[in-house]
Amino acid sequence: MASHGMDHPSHRPDFGLRPDLVAGLTAAAVVLPKAMAYATVAGLPVSVGLYTAFVPMIVYALLGTSRVLSTSSTTTLAILTAAELGMVVPDGDPAKLITATATLTALTGALLIMASVLRLGFVANLISAPVLIGFKAGIGLVIVLDQVPKLFGIHIAKEGFLRDVLSLIQHLPESSLVTLALGLTALVLLLITERIWPHSPAPLAVVAAGIAISWFGNLSGAGVATVGHIPQSLPSITLPTPDLVIMLLPGAIGIALMSFTETIAAGRAFAAPSEPPIRANRELIAIGAANLSGAFFGAMPAGGGTSQTAVVRAVGGRTQKASLVTAAVSAATMLALAPLLGLLPQAVLAAIVIVYSIGLIQPLEFASIRKVRTMEFRWALAAFLGVLAFGTLQGIIVAIVLSLLGLSSQAAHPRIHVIGRKRGEDLLRPISPEHPDDETFEGLLIVRPEGRLFFANAQQVADRIRELVADHKPRVLMLDLSRVFDVEYSALQMMIDGERRFAEEGISIWLAGLNPDVLGFIRRSGLADRVGEDRMFRNAEAGLRRYLDTAAPTMVTSAPSKSKNDQA
Repeated sequence: MASHGMDHPSHRPDFGLRPDLVAGLTAAAVVLPKAMAYATVAGLPVSVGLYTAFVPMIVYALLGTSRVLSTSSTTTLAILTAAELGMVVPDGDPAKLITATATLTALTGALLIMASVLRLGFVANLISAPVLIGFKAGIGLVIVLDQVPKLFGIHIAKEGFLRDVLSLIQHLPESSLVTLALGLTALVLLLITERIWPHSPAPLAVVAAGIAISWFGNLSGAGVATVGHIPQSLPSITLPTPDLVIMLLPGAIGIALMSFTETIAAGRAFAAPSEPPIRANRELIAIGAANLSGAFFGAMPAGGGTSQTAVVRAVGGRTQKASLVTAAVSAATMLALAPLLGLLPQAVLAAIVIVYSIGLIQPLEFASIRKVRTMEFRWALAAFLGVLAFGTLQGIIVAIVLSLLGLSSQAAHPRIHVIGRKRGEDLLRPISPEHPDDETFEGLLIVRPEGRLFFANAQQVADRIRELVADHKPRVLMLDLSRVFDVEYSALQMMIDGERRFAEEGISIWLAGLNPDVLGFIRRSGLADRVGEDRMFRNAEAGLRRYLDTAAPTMVTSAPSKSKNDQA
């Protein structure tokens, strides 16, 4: 798994260059061909993919908070870029495409930087740990399926996860035996070396061997797919045009959101416990500057890549030096190594991606979540299935929406406890079957709501308290608000209305356990004046003592049997 390297006994910021050198070189073998493929998905020349793995990667390495995140384009960003470019350059004119790409990428970067200024990084906090686990498992499975056809030497049209599985099965008879033998050999070698020698330079050796075999065996002539022709040139300066800003702005907002979400998700997915935390607002600046600067050097919109980051972490990458090495290889490829890298068989590349992505799928983590929290297990499952059904970012948005709905449901239905006293002790606690001997007091009902009282739950809380009052028929209703951290205006109005109605019925309202903020709201609303300072107490224990001393001096505490009846 990508996290194996996290248990190393020493985690100092500077680990030396060798691990990052190996990781950067190995990642380059994954990043560069994929970056070129994403460029073609976007309808752009393959050289744009190399540009995207050059300047943006360097800028993020200097500004980002993730030690190992590898930044270039992604499938989601490539697809969205294609849609936007197809809208503004329908004739596919190469010169117009390059200008439109620069404008779109610059807009994406500017929006991300603006989001950082507005401190919108909190959006990343909507991704909980269970959602992240589900997200990782989903992208791991998607990445593996995306690479399997390359192992068999077949091509399928991408139409979604389930359709791709069926299409793969249907095309299996068309498999190339030579490609399959080469891919499986690379896969087995990588699996064995990873088990007996974790984080070794074996992937780099496998890449070199694949290029050598392709060279001497003329594999392309035998029908084995290779990376293919790569043009030799450095990026030239490209200026965005303001004429396209209005047309591209809506799409750029969506691309910026996806770039940030994927970057944060990938960064957190591969962060070791001993490393500094991923800081969302700083990530906005880093990925925004990476896009804005890349726009002037012909890059398409970029974000954190999961599969390439998995490779960096798995082969021992520890700092952003790995990304600088990858960027250097990208530059070297543009200038000199393009013909050599072009010989790399796609099946070998696929084997590397599979080996270092399959570790993202952790069934035991799902089982652990389910054991502790069923609701959050559903969130993880929703993120997992959402990625498979809708795609990477759409899937995590589904999970976030479900998470927010779950939290909203919990907030709208807060717990409301009837409070009793432990017999023989000055301890107040919720009445429950586990404590059948706890005392309740004739004429007194202590109710303790929990959480924030606001418009979505005010009526439900009021209805539940009225039900309890109808059951217990108290003379005094004490609201223990020690577990209420905020009271919104609608809830205050509900409390004022409730106090008026209870007063008409001869029931006195007492308030206890008010924190300073809640106390301030209650005083400003006028509720404190209606209740009176003599019926507001520091805590419920103080209110109970006042009741026992003054309101019911001859009262006898309820017997256990009475207490059980009260619980019902």
